[in-house]
Amino acid sequence: MKIIILGAGQVGGTLAENLVGEKNDITLIDANEGALNNLKDRLDIQVIQGIGSHPDVLRQAGAEDADMLIAVTNSDESNMLACQVAHSIFSTPTKIARVRSEQYVVYKDQLFKHQDIPVDHIIAPEQLVTKAIKRLIDYPGALQVVEFAEGKASLVAVKAYYGGLLVGHALSALKAHMPNVETRVAAIYRRGRPIRPLGTTVIEADDEVFFIADTKHIKMVMSELQKLETNYKRIMIAGGGLIGAGLARRLEHDHYVKLIEFNENRAKFLSGNLDNTIVLNGDASSFELLDEENVDNIDAFIAVTDDDEANIMSAMLAKHMGAKKVMTLIQRSAYVDLVQGGDIDIAFSPQQATISALLTHVRKGDIVNVYSLRRGAAEAIEAIAHGDEKTSKVVGKAIGEIKLPPGTTIGAVVRDDSVIIAHSDTIIQADDHVIMFLVDKKYIPDVEKLFQPTAFFF
Repeated sequence: MKIIILGAGQVGGTLAENLVGEKNDITLIDANEGALNNLKDRLDIQVIQGIGSHPDVLRQAGAEDADMLIAVTNSDESNMLACQVAHSIFSTPTKIARVRSEQYVVYKDQLFKHQDIPVDHIIAPEQLVTKAIKRLIDYPGALQVVEFAEGKASLVAVKAYYGGLLVGHALSALKAHMPNVETRVAAIYRRGRPIRPLGTTVIEADDEVFFIADTKHIKMVMSELQKLETNYKRIMIAGGGLIGAGLARRLEHDHYVKLIEFNENRAKFLSGNLDNTIVLNGDASSFELLDEENVDNIDAFIAVTDDDEANIMSAMLAKHMGAKKVMTLIQRSAYVDLVQGGDIDIAFSPQQATISALLTHVRKGDIVNVYSLRRGAAEAIEAIAHGDEKTSKVVGKAIGEIKLPPGTTIGAVVRDDSVIIAHSDTIIQADDHVIMFLVDKKYIPDVEKLFQPTAFFF
């Protein structure tokens, strides 16, 4: 696939890195020559210095025969204009834009149409991050929760702790512990390395376990791996930007929410526009403020300002002062592994959320959901099986008969409203939603081919 990416920042660079090894022809456009040269030295891509919305620059990048334009610069307006130029002058088939402003996102259904602003898919990072944090609040103790088939099935990452019922036992014991609940362990990471989960695999404390189950059974399965945490009731949010405000709005009717915002005008605005949230004007890394607001009684402290260092420091301080769980937003993905698991319980990257959403639209075959896991090292994919036994490599076959790429696990199949946990004798039917976990992303093209029906396959 020939793909033009506008913007060589964190998102554009990471996206190029994800796609370049998958036999894609990637051209990256940015006005910053230094950023381009840095990526060109590391990746096998074409780079062009210039303004990505300028027709001549897009022509130089090969827009006349490009399959896709992905605009992820820091400017919403530049991203939208680039899509308009690609549509009007080059008839580019697929156009994707990162749009951050809530003003545009709220009116997306009226704005983003071919006859108006021709953007096929918009990516709103703040909304994605807010949704991801909300899922972590809903499932206390989870490191990551991603949903498939409109929320019917979920893939959850948890750390196994001493005291978990399954710790010290083989995976085969799961069935005996929960005879009425079906689940599948898709992957285990032990000391940072993936382990292929077998029935004889013994769960150890500190293992990072990814499992798939019907969403309604998630908490029951979590209880096998760690002592279930009580539901979070008291939430403190540091930062009143789009993410902080959006999160408060989602939580304030079911939780007791306090929000700390440094900017006085923004704090006043939020105070008048949030219903049940207590808005405080001040510095979230102030010992006096946190002490005065009884941070030691807070169930979850969530730092989501636009400053990584401020987020890290305020979260660490809150933890030391007694907050039960602390989460922090980290813009620089390299920081995530450094801080998570110590004083900071969960660190999340808006870049990874954005990349996951972008990859959903880039993947071939009928792939409807893609999630980047373990900071981009692995992926979870939901693909729809199309065709019949003559035209498909998967339809009509038992899972044990399908030649899956190395490190690929089929965890579950969603058929209509039923979640079927995958076994070797489970037969894939047409229109099934097949949920897979890939430990090694280099095999993604092979998975895509599996789900591309062809008239020439017998």
